[in-house]
Amino acid sequence: MTTKPHDQTGVRGRKRRDSTTPVYVISVAADLTGVHAQTLRNYERRGLLTPARSQGGNRRYSDADLTRIRRITELTDDGLPLAGVRRILDLERRLAEITPPVTALLTRRAAQLPHAARSAHLEGQPGPPPPPPRPPAR
Repeated sequence: MTTKPHDQTGVRGRKRRDSTTPVYVISVAADLTGVHAQTLRNYERRGLLTPARSQGGNRRYSDADLTRIRRITELTDDGLPLAGVRRILDLERRLAEITPPVTALLTRRAAQLPHAARSAHLEGQPGPPPPPPRPPAR
């Protein structure tokens, strides 16, 4: 039996869903996260959460939304106000966006280092000493 690469069809021909597929109504999302439905509406009003909407206008939450709700709960349980939670979530999102390109840049830079310096850099050891400073131009 052969399978197609990146086939989105699962068992019995059902389409697989990813973590961003909106499937849960608000009552189910509330049950799964232990957060009251009114609190979820408040998070939406405050801009912490943006659930998808069905054609009838009902909120639909994805697995990614549930993960975000759990993160919000974790932060508020630690005593952060919702404004602080919003800022932390934004910073975490931005960090996730820049980490892959920064890692790729560091990998390219390490590949450009001389072999001894690259080996030391990759092992976390200091490389060869830097060249002495140039005298000031006159």
